[in-house]
Amino acid sequence: MAIIRLRNINVSFGGPAVLEQVNLSIEAGERVSLLGRNGTGKSSLLKVISGLIKPDNGEIDINKSVKIASLEQEVPYDLQGSIFDVVASGLGSKAELLKAYHHATHRVAEDYSEQAFAELERIQHEIEVADAWGLNQQVEAVLSKMKLDGDADFTQLSGGMRRRVLLAKALVVQPDLLLLDEPTNHLDLEAIQWLEEQLLSYKGALLFITHDRAFMRKLSTRIVELDRGKLVSFPCDYTTYLTRREELLHAEEQANNLFDKRLAQEEVWIRQGIKARRTRNEGRVRALEKMRNERADRRQKTGNVDMKIVRGEQSGKLVVEVEDVNFDYDGRSIIKNFSTTILRGDKVGIIGPNGAGKTTLLKILLGQLQPSSGKVTLGTKQAIAYFDQMRDQLDEESSVLDNLSEGREFIEINGARKHVIGYLQDFLFAPERARSPVKALSGGERNRLLLARLFSKPANILVLDEPTNDLDIETLELLEELVFNYTGTILLVSHDREFVNNVVSNTLVFEKDGKVSEYVGGYDDWLRQRPQDSDSGVVKSEKSVPKIAKDKGSKKKLSYKDQHEIDELPLKIEKLEAALESVHAQMAAPDFFQQDKNEILKVQNLLKETEQALEASYRRWEELEA
Repeated sequence: MAIIRLRNINVSFGGPAVLEQVNLSIEAGERVSLLGRNGTGKSSLLKVISGLIKPDNGEIDINKSVKIASLEQEVPYDLQGSIFDVVASGLGSKAELLKAYHHATHRVAEDYSEQAFAELERIQHEIEVADAWGLNQQVEAVLSKMKLDGDADFTQLSGGMRRRVLLAKALVVQPDLLLLDEPTNHLDLEAIQWLEEQLLSYKGALLFITHDRAFMRKLSTRIVELDRGKLVSFPCDYTTYLTRREELLHAEEQANNLFDKRLAQEEVWIRQGIKARRTRNEGRVRALEKMRNERADRRQKTGNVDMKIVRGEQSGKLVVEVEDVNFDYDGRSIIKNFSTTILRGDKVGIIGPNGAGKTTLLKILLGQLQPSSGKVTLGTKQAIAYFDQMRDQLDEESSVLDNLSEGREFIEINGARKHVIGYLQDFLFAPERARSPVKALSGGERNRLLLARLFSKPANILVLDEPTNDLDIETLELLEELVFNYTGTILLVSHDREFVNNVVSNTLVFEKDGKVSEYVGGYDDWLRQRPQDSDSGVVKSEKSVPKIAKDKGSKKKLSYKDQHEIDELPLKIEKLEAALESVHAQMAAPDFFQQDKNEILKVQNLLKETEQALEASYRRWEELEA
């Protein structure tokens, strides 16, 4: 049964319709991923559902008992108070009572005065009258589940922790539908994987916007795409969606070509003059007018970014050599006994929790920061271009044009001169948008502007610090291809697992106590190679089979029973993985959520049991191998 249904929704902000005749229904328990290019109206659709934007016309059917909560893309700047205060504020009008009670209990603990007890008693009475004790328990339960200290100051938290608190604020109302706008932005890998587990166990429905393909693959049971105002549903996984979408675009292109050919033929006919104005041909003339209007109303698909990197002079073969480097800050060891050699053309990924020291390591590798001890040898002829995730390089008050041009009218791209306006159009900035101030840009537009600046300067070393935030998937894949084919050296900090997997040649991982280890390959390669006692703050993937170092001298001989079990495990795991794929396929069927509720729960329980059995089998294999 649908918990919300949108019928023929239209929304326009003065230009082409952002949402045009949009229809969408969401069933209980669904996890729907909303895709679309930057600026197509994805966030607007979420705001329509949450009631923040009123549609120009159309119907929204929501049962009165259905509760909806949202996690917005940006953390509000004006939020203050304790974590308890922020989470409780999600409960609406009774939140002030809960906050007052929370603070009153702390005052009593610190001050045993009659006044403090009287104030606590007064608030308790008000809570009883308002029947709000259950709400206080809801807040405490969410704080416990999310491992949050209710007394901590919200303003002192990291970006990742703030988003965790805001998710708790959304969940405390126990919503039937949770709306998430780029929930993984600025989260480290540990927080992203923690969020995945929380949302997989969440019983309500999800509608979420994300650019993180690994996150989407793990969570979504259905994909809907917003393209040129129209919403299309794909009841399948992400890989199948890509195939079906390509087929749809190809069919659309063929239909448009056929239409344009017929229109051209009719235009030739109408120019014959008097023949076309005969009475018996008036219908054909009216049909032509209709075709002209239809062609004029056709909305072209948004083009792709045309990114090219200006090639700088080739650097020396050695980029940097690091020997036994240590870096301490405020009495804490950030980097300990670290050594590595980076050569021209290497693509190095850097992984670690927020605050581990990734930016510090970058500055040491670039010679911008001296280590506490150890030796750093830099190569020659280095030209560095730096992408800053905080976007501090942009002047908020200046225009897009001025931020890029820096007084230039033309930019030279690998020997060819290009006007600044034309260059910005390659990054999907129309001339009028190029004259807008940076403060008016969306997150995705700011990232594109930073990439345009970065690639306009000759460089042989690219430093990319979280370059994927806010980019739509098409632009992300183009950036991925560009980085992969770049002949210079790449230093990449990213929490996008699929991006790291697809572009880096080796990975530096922050593990416990300031240890930085080096692994060949990307994120999944590190999961397979790392020691089992490694503690980098990143959860191991369920399907990653560890490569255990085999030390025959110290390894105990297996009993007959254990040897038989380890021989049987690969076949058992293979069967469980096949069963898991079968369940996923069953849940991806278009009519899955139209079944009886008990049938849906039965399949969902089967999914959970199969995942647990698969995880237990991997764990047992690991134990026997060790």
